[in-house]
Amino acid sequence: MLRRRRNEDPDQAEPWPAGDDASASGSGGPWDVHEDVPEAERIDFGSLRVPVLEGFEVQVSMAEDQPAWVTVVRGDSGLQLQAFAAPKTGGLWADVREEIAAEVVKAGGECDEADGPFGVEVRARIAPPGPAGPGATRHPVRFLGVDGPRWFLRGVISGPAADRADLAEPLEEVFAGVVVVRGDHPVPPRDLLEIRLPEEALQALTEAAGEPEGGHWGGIEPFERGPEITETR
Repeated sequence: MLRRRRNEDPDQAEPWPAGDDASASGSGGPWDVHEDVPEAERIDFGSLRVPVLEGFEVQVSMAEDQPAWVTVVRGDSGLQLQAFAAPKTGGLWADVREEIAAEVVKAGGECDEADGPFGVEVRARIAPPGPAGPGATRHPVRFLGVDGPRWFLRGVISGPAADRADLAEPLEEVFAGVVVVRGDHPVPPRDLLEIRLPEEALQALTEAAGEPEGGHWGGIEPFERGPEITETR
């Protein structure tokens, strides 16, 4: 299993060693709902069942009045989660990696593929939106992908954890513990699997109606923000 380090001081975090992969996960996850899934406390978001760990915030971001992604936040770092339908004939991650790389470069960033705890991932440095002069800061982002039975799970690690192995471990542990519920109904490949809000989150959304928008990292452009519902554990 990935080791938990919940009380790390971010100022003491160590950078990624050159050419080093993240710590390998022996957990076997992420999981399909029909597998022998290890027991753990998880929040049920319909297509995603997300592990709950002490010291983490779980956020749901909205797009066009619909839940669009779940983000698990620890300190200044986040792990964005989205599950998509995939064809029976094969996975999507190889094609999606190429598309991510093209979008990152088009936006003025840079990226490379590297071996990580869940296989090949994309490690990118993304330029913020808007005009960027020479020497502008590029923000590190890691794109994780796992192909499952008729589904594809994407994770996006942002913030200091995208550059620091010890800070990334707890977020990798969350990713490894995610359970994907594909469902039996037909969904076109690449379509986002439905995210449903738990009852307490629906209540929070109702109470927060009309408040200013806020949010966390989303999609290829992680600086886009949308309305959030947050649960802290």
